[in-house]
Amino acid sequence: MAKLTKKQKEAASKIEKNKLYSLKDASALIKTVASAKFDESVDIAVRLGVDPRKANQMVRGVVTLPHGTGKDVRVLALVTPDKEAEAKAAGADYVGLDDYLQKIKDGWTDVDVIITMPAVMGKLGPLGRILGPRGLMPNPKTGTVTMEVGKAVGEVKAGKIDFKVDKTGIVHAGIGKVSFDADKITENAHEIIQTLIKLKPTAAKGTYIKSIHISSTMSPAIALDPKAV
Repeated sequence: MAKLTKKQKEAASKIEKNKLYSLKDASALIKTVASAKFDESVDIAVRLGVDPRKANQMVRGVVTLPHGTGKDVRVLALVTPDKEAEAKAAGADYVGLDDYLQKIKDGWTDVDVIITMPAVMGKLGPLGRILGPRGLMPNPKTGTVTMEVGKAVGEVKAGKIDFKVDKTGIVHAGIGKVSFDADKITENAHEIIQTLIKLKPTAAKGTYIKSIHISSTMSPAIALDPKAV
């Protein structure tokens, strides 16, 4: 096991072992335990009482964080020429179609979100092996396959994120930066937790929200009291 650095030890000492914090207290604490010289991301991990192997217990959705993620999201709009101006006006970083499809085939995936139109999805199918593993394949369920291209781009730029439970039953999501006010971290975390509660599958039995942790890029995780949120 790797030895902890002096900063890591100092950060860990500020977190009480076996204590379950309130969301408000954890949001304030995360700002004090982050020690990197850069503006660390704040992430949330929610363990759900579901079996992701069963289709009727899959949890997936989208949420618009009230204060955004603090991250400059790079958006590629794969659209027909008549939609290019709309995508550009909404703030898409890259706009086009065939040229970018070829770039992706050649291995380029330097974007965070791809938004496209229903008519273009047929061309994206063969790129599934490249985009799928990177979480970049557009999906109507997350609003990234739509005729309202400008609206979709604007929402993503404003803080709309999609999430999906992993094979271990955990949902991971970025909820801001340590430079955010504690209240903004609290409100962003609360929004995604409430969204997860609304998405509880009817087939899920027993305790649904098993555990919640928040952490920054370099900090130890802080355990939250699921019952308090």
